[in-house]
Amino acid sequence: MATISSPGLATNGLDVKSIIKELVALEKRPLASLQLQAATVSTKISAYGQIKSLVSALGDAAGKLTSLTGWNGVSTSSSDSKYVSATAIGGTLPTTFSVEVQSLAKAQATASAALLPVGGALGAGTIRLELGKWSVAPASFTPGSGQPVDITISASDTLTDVASKINGSNGGVTASILSDASGERLLLRSKTTGEEAGFRLSVMEGGDTDIGSAGNTDATGLSRLVAGTLVTQAAADAKATVNGIAVSSATNTFATTISGVTFKAEQVTTAPIEIAVGKDDTAIQANIAEFVKAYNAINQLLQDATKYDSKTNSAGLLQGDSTAVALQNSLRNAIQSVTSGGGAFKRLADVGITQQLGGDLAVDSTKLSKALAEKPDDVKNLFRNTGGGSANGLAVQLKALTTNLLSTDGFFKSKDDTLQLNLKRNGLDQARFNDRVDAFEKRITARYNALDTQMSTLNGLNAYISQQVTTWNKSNN
Repeated sequence: MATISSPGLATNGLDVKSIIKELVALEKRPLASLQLQAATVSTKISAYGQIKSLVSALGDAAGKLTSLTGWNGVSTSSSDSKYVSATAIGGTLPTTFSVEVQSLAKAQATASAALLPVGGALGAGTIRLELGKWSVAPASFTPGSGQPVDITISASDTLTDVASKINGSNGGVTASILSDASGERLLLRSKTTGEEAGFRLSVMEGGDTDIGSAGNTDATGLSRLVAGTLVTQAAADAKATVNGIAVSSATNTFATTISGVTFKAEQVTTAPIEIAVGKDDTAIQANIAEFVKAYNAINQLLQDATKYDSKTNSAGLLQGDSTAVALQNSLRNAIQSVTSGGGAFKRLADVGITQQLGGDLAVDSTKLSKALAEKPDDVKNLFRNTGGGSANGLAVQLKALTTNLLSTDGFFKSKDDTLQLNLKRNGLDQARFNDRVDAFEKRITARYNALDTQMSTLNGLNAYISQQVTTWNKSNN
């Protein structure tokens, strides 16, 4: 900032600093207009960002109404879900059936004989875990398709070490240790239930050459893990009847017994449990309600932003903005369009969705429920028909519109680019204006400094003349 070099003018009653400050302030007045313009552009950028977000939400809501899944909702019920629960995938035909559960699926579990001393080493060798199926009479084991898992046991390993190695082997079983008055026991349990998920534990001690050789059950060394082992729980499938027909499952979940329906045995039943599958319109109605809510949110924002209030003589932020008005009209035209592919229903009003004063949509739930109950396919076609052109459903048309608006070269990208360019130009204009004001301040300050110097010289000359006159008068007297 330029400064006054001497106080000459000030000593003559002029407040030069205040004069220059006021002159600079007058020169800066147009800058306020540029700053206001920049603030307005920034606010518009924010407003269009909010509108873009709402258009995206509307596109998502329309997408749900174009998806076949949303129109195939079903509900399932159980007469007592504490015993049998059930779910069904969309599109499953309505049906009912009864389920009785005779037994639940079980995982095989075993317990070794008690081992002493507690914490003592078991002896070197190899233990093998195999998954497969046990036959009861005669007792025999049929290995499954998986490969056996061999685990090396060192001479110093304790039962704790063995259990740890089993748990880290990915052998399909879990191991734990039970301690009681008799000693330590190795407890093994299959990780999964079902007859095919049984297991067999074999050992090969240090001097043996083959897993399962005769010396492996002599109750000495590592063979103590298998000698005297008890099967505390046999592997078993869940057993049930559906409408009196016997069915089974390796788990308590029956996923393929009834087409489209999965039911789960929770407990053994004492009476038949009735399962019912029926069409569920609540999901469709919820999707339609979400669609209406999303549209109304955009409509209300655009209404407020583009309106002019004659009572207060105030205009909305986007009042007179042709692109905002064009967007508003595009959305309204899509909502008000008539489709030729909707069967009995051609427009939203036909199913109880009407436009209110101000543009918001409202849903007559009674009329919509009746349309869904009596002509569900026609309601579906009104929204999601893909016949092309005017035959496209309203949700299909609106989804296409929002996709186009949100594309990388669409409406919002173009509008944002324009506003950002305007903001950049405004910033350059403000910078140039500030430079011009700074130059003006320097010029006016320089002029006052020059005038100040001249006034100082004149004041000095005046003082000298006055002194000379005084001296002359004294000498003449």
